[in-house]
Amino acid sequence: MESFHMTRKEMASLLVALDGRSSQTPLQVLQEAWKKAHRNYPESGQALPALVSTELPPILERMIRGSETKGFSLQEIADLGKLIEYSHLSITAIQNWVKRDFKAYFDSPKMGRKYSLNQAALIFIIDDLKSNLDFISIQKLLKIVFLDESNEKDDLISPMDLYVSYSTMFEELDANNDQLMDTAGHVKESRNQDALTENAIRIVAERHAAKLPHMSNKQKEALRSILFIATISIQTSYFHSLARRYLNAVLFLET
Repeated sequence: MESFHMTRKEMASLLVALDGRSSQTPLQVLQEAWKKAHRNYPESGQALPALVSTELPPILERMIRGSETKGFSLQEIADLGKLIEYSHLSITAIQNWVKRDFKAYFDSPKMGRKYSLNQAALIFIIDDLKSNLDFISIQKLLKIVFLDESNEKDDLISPMDLYVSYSTMFEELDANNDQLMDTAGHVKESRNQDALTENAIRIVAERHAAKLPHMSNKQKEALRSILFIATISIQTSYFHSLARRYLNAVLFLET
């Protein structure tokens, strides 16, 4: 059966829609994501067979039926994480983060026995950041960005808004949707072009960070950095996934 996949921006849009902060319903977000990945099907008359043969987790089936969803179990978060392209999120990893590595952010579920939409977004953020950072570094960044120095119980930015920001950044930087961030200004005679990529990401990160007021200079700098790192982490996830696919193919075909 075919699998349903979503970009990070589409997953962020789904969380925002579930939170009631979008002009779209969750079903409309899912419909757009599916149509984007199957643009030729409506014209060829294959839309219905393709959708019927698509494997959907129970949490997605409930959304399609219109059931109200304001929180998730850890298993449901893992199921959603598996829909994100180039992500390999597992229930075991999530349980370790919630109970040990990032326990301070998951001291208790926020929606009865369910974890909130923001807690789900935070798990997706941690999964992205771990592509490039160790857990201690991630903990330090999250503390600076999410906790107000004057009141450690107030979020300076919600995990959902952070997830929306850097997932939107990546799609801006990958305008042609080839899974590689676009970089303009290459000089044929120049050997090193790394500064071009760094500058392009930094400019977009600064623009997104500037939209969020009431932050100290230290916090804004941390936000710019986490946006920068998270955007690169999406790119890293693609290369990690590609490497794993080739490794699996070699091992599978080994005689």
